[in-house]
Amino acid sequence: MQSFFGKYLKENPPAETEVYELKICKGTSLPFDAVKEHQVKGLLKAKTGLYHKITDFPIFAGSKARFNRPKPFDCIAFNQASGYVVVWFYKPRQKKIYYKIPIEKFLILKEQSTRKSFTEEMIQDISEQIVIS
Repeated sequence: MQSFFGKYLKENPPAETEVYELKICKGTSLPFDAVKEHQVKGLLKAKTGLYHKITDFPIFAGSKARFNRPKPFDCIAFNQASGYVVVWFYKPRQKKIYYKIPIEKFLILKEQSTRKSFTEEMIQDISEQIVIS
């Protein structure tokens, strides 16, 4: 999912700064608590100001780790970024449809729902659909 979505963003960069939490669902519904509390806080905090240190790859004496990608920089700070939960309801051999849900709308859906999970049908009206073939 990360590879497909990252390629899409490189080819179609957003007009403004956005942050994402990516989720894949291989069934018919995804639990609301799949988006963890610290992730919700991060997505909300991005709007008013967020600093994040990119984790350094651990290097050990004699380590033969050769497959780490170089970091573009050590940390990032930004504000006024929109936060989104992006969900892909995986269906084998079909087009990939990603649902980009603003975090505020996700939280309203979670609060108002009588269910502990949400379905693809439940988020269609509150999300932007991104089709990746």
